[in-house]
Amino acid sequence: MVKRTATSLILLLLMFAALAAGGRTKMLRELESNNHGDGMCKLVVETHGYSCEEHKVTTEDGYILSMQRIPAGRSGAGKKGGPKPPVLLQHGLLTDALIWLDMPPDEALGFILADNGFDVWLANVRGTTHSSSHTSLSPNDPEYWEWSWDELAAYDLPTMVEHVYHQTGQKMHYVGHSLGTLMGFAAFSRHKLLDMVRSAAMLSPIAYTGQLPSPLCRAGADIFLGDAFYWLGVRKFNPQEKQGPPSKLAAEICTKMSCFNMGDLLSGPNCCMNTSRPNFDIQQPTSTKSMIHLSQMIRKGNIAMYDYGIIGGNHKHYGQAMPPEYDMASIPRELPLLLSYGGKDLLSDVKDVHTLIEALSNHDPDKLVVQYVEKYAHMDFVYGVNAKQVVYNPMMDFLKLN
Repeated sequence: MVKRTATSLILLLLMFAALAAGGRTKMLRELESNNHGDGMCKLVVETHGYSCEEHKVTTEDGYILSMQRIPAGRSGAGKKGGPKPPVLLQHGLLTDALIWLDMPPDEALGFILADNGFDVWLANVRGTTHSSSHTSLSPNDPEYWEWSWDELAAYDLPTMVEHVYHQTGQKMHYVGHSLGTLMGFAAFSRHKLLDMVRSAAMLSPIAYTGQLPSPLCRAGADIFLGDAFYWLGVRKFNPQEKQGPPSKLAAEICTKMSCFNMGDLLSGPNCCMNTSRPNFDIQQPTSTKSMIHLSQMIRKGNIAMYDYGIIGGNHKHYGQAMPPEYDMASIPRELPLLLSYGGKDLLSDVKDVHTLIEALSNHDPDKLVVQYVEKYAHMDFVYGVNAKQVVYNPMMDFLKLN
């Protein structure tokens, strides 16, 4: 047992060092150095010939979120012909909206949708680079990070969906990746936002995680790593920070070993990413409570709200001993859903996706589309050089039908 725990800790240290070293560091530095609040539009979107708008919205609990809008295709193409259908893109864990733009325009989903007649809205959840403000708190305050993904589904997502709806006057398509799908599933299962959403396309859908095979994620859950960080006073989970002897040791090991493929252990062997880029792209902080919450799901195999504990915590928050569950079978059967998952994905793994599909067994068969991509792993769905042909074109056909 001791040997297994030590091995798990070494693997996790290697992962954090690799995450901190890899990714889109040049672009991220440029965005973080921009003090005008319009870095993503000016540095990433407008440079490719697209118009872009910056929007700010405030959640009910005080977090100020940044959104970007690409209202037309490149060089204004698609401006004519009346209102275009809005689509909201929601990123996953430890990333931000740049994940939809950080490829050439003919490969990045955000640009592809704009060029194909959609009014594109990009979401950035609390804690990310462009959504780090609050009405009364600073990211340096521990209280700022007192939330889990429950709050992303209950506050961030509704605030951004309502903003798009009021700005456009239209119901929108929703596209999520990874944790972005879980946020949508949670809201829809509680019959939220349905009057403003016309369809949902879920890429690498995350719902049930009890059979998740990722050795790094399961190791972190099994040894209660997030809980240990939390009780040590670490409220902000930031893969970019490289402080302290453990991270330095892991970084030194990474210089002597191949840490480039640590993403394979984390999310699966991506088949189709550009070989010049890292195998994963994790650059944004989240809350330690979100990591604890996901670990609870892995250990228990269910989809429930954050477990504060039987003694006191759950009764205080929920009025009952156990946290309420999100029932996937409660998602309205008439909501058009597309689930696109990969055979090599270790986070949105095949067995857990099959459990989700079984939970949706009463869904209207004409409203549920399932796409299986045998060779794809987790990040191929956003960074695959052939994702347009394999995933995005069929997805746009689905959106246009709904």
